[in-house]
Amino acid sequence: MSNKGKNNEKVPHQLENIEETLSKTEEFIVNNQKVLTTIVVVLVVLILGFFGFRKYYLEPKNTEAQEQIYPAQRYFEADSLDKALYGDGNSLGFVDIAKSYSITKAGNLANYYAGMAFLKKGNFDQAIHYLKKFKADDELVGPMAEGALGDAYLSKNDRKEAASYYMKAATMKSNDFTSPMFLLKAGQTYMLMGQYDDAISAFEQIKTDYAKSQEARTIEKYIAQAKELKGNK
Repeated sequence: MSNKGKNNEKVPHQLENIEETLSKTEEFIVNNQKVLTTIVVVLVVLILGFFGFRKYYLEPKNTEAQEQIYPAQRYFEADSLDKALYGDGNSLGFVDIAKSYSITKAGNLANYYAGMAFLKKGNFDQAIHYLKKFKADDELVGPMAEGALGDAYLSKNDRKEAASYYMKAATMKSNDFTSPMFLLKAGQTYMLMGQYDDAISAFEQIKTDYAKSQEARTIEKYIAQAKELKGNK
């Protein structure tokens, strides 16, 4: 029998398989119609609920939080840290804004400001608490928050954790401002720990990758110092 004949025999068989599959699908739909309808209804309710939540709750809440945070930001800039943190009796401070508006962008930002304010006040545990709650992935504020965590841990004499956060801040978003600044802090912290190879690596990264930065102007001094200390170890 020719190949053409064999192929002609296969076609009806394939059609039968397709028809059988379609029949089983139709049978499944009929038998499970109530369940499938319930699933569709639930999905529609969830989708409508999500958009309704955003439009009628989250957006007004975020606007309200933005209005609340402005006075606290002004107090922070004026170095009135207690009023910035706890409010002035008429407007909320960062602590209450972070708690009451936690799901908003302004509430998230309040965590950053609260952490920085507590860091300035020397309350390092509270600074760490709020800075860890802050979430950001932008070019500057995100790295600054990670670097501030490094400062807080260094102030608590936890050099290992401080160096870890400095390196995270340096590599989070590569730029000529935060990256060399925190690489320098990381290198200096490694030197305090006696980890001179790590210090040299951090310093040389400034020299190589951020040659135009302010930190690069004096980096040879730090490299030479780290190498000398390593040699005397």
